[in-house]
Amino acid sequence: MESGIEELMPRLLPVEDCDLAEDFDPTVPPRTPQEYLKRVQIEAARCPDVVVAQIDPRKLRKKQTVNASISGCQPAPEGYSPTLKWQQQQVANFSAVRQSLNKHRNHWQSQHLDSNVTMPKPEDEEGWKKFCLGERIYSEIDTQSDDESLGVDYIKVGFPPLLSIVSRMNQATVTTVLEYLIGWFGEKKFTPELGRWLYALLACLEKPLLPEAHSLIRQLARRCSEVRVLEENKNEEQISALNLIICLVSRYFDQRDLADEPS
Repeated sequence: MESGIEELMPRLLPVEDCDLAEDFDPTVPPRTPQEYLKRVQIEAARCPDVVVAQIDPRKLRKKQTVNASISGCQPAPEGYSPTLKWQQQQVANFSAVRQSLNKHRNHWQSQHLDSNVTMPKPEDEEGWKKFCLGERIYSEIDTQSDDESLGVDYIKVGFPPLLSIVSRMNQATVTTVLEYLIGWFGEKKFTPELGRWLYALLACLEKPLLPEAHSLIRQLARRCSEVRVLEENKNEEQISALNLIICLVSRYFDQRDLADEPS
């Protein structure tokens, strides 16, 4: 076994056994080159052949499985496939939004947030879901507020993706929150609140995309195509919103294999 290791890991500095003083102590700092090299040999001999890392599973992030599917999007329901002209117009509008956001980012970052706006920490997944979607959707409560005259309760209905909010999010936070919401969408229904945040986060994504963001938006487009096929009532407004997200992922972010082909 040792000879095999020696063949795989040849010595870069072969050292012959050298005569050292009888009082040589490998625990004290070496005084000569020979003592130093001897000490290295002794430490190397004590190293185990196999080392097993001690990993605390509680510190691992949840949902680390990567969806490596390369399949495209499911076709739009009959009669709901977007035209090429419509898709091109949406890409142009989206590009203008991104340019405006980048141009005025510093201005919006300097604006004070309302006292009731507390942005969650990046690692607070549940906090971000409640922040973006509201406690009603997060807790799946369908009842409306008892007193609408008191104004909008953003804790219940979720904070909209205001420019003063998204301008404060760096790329790591944008990607992380996008991952949280796409994970939510993978198990829940599509809502206007979710759609607004997905659009805003896509507008904040910088190109060229990082590999993680690239995988996320492809996953998002495929999920949108699944949901619009399963849409029982064929809500035209909702299907249009799903078409829009697929359009932006495929045509603005250059994932052309996911694009809807005009009918």
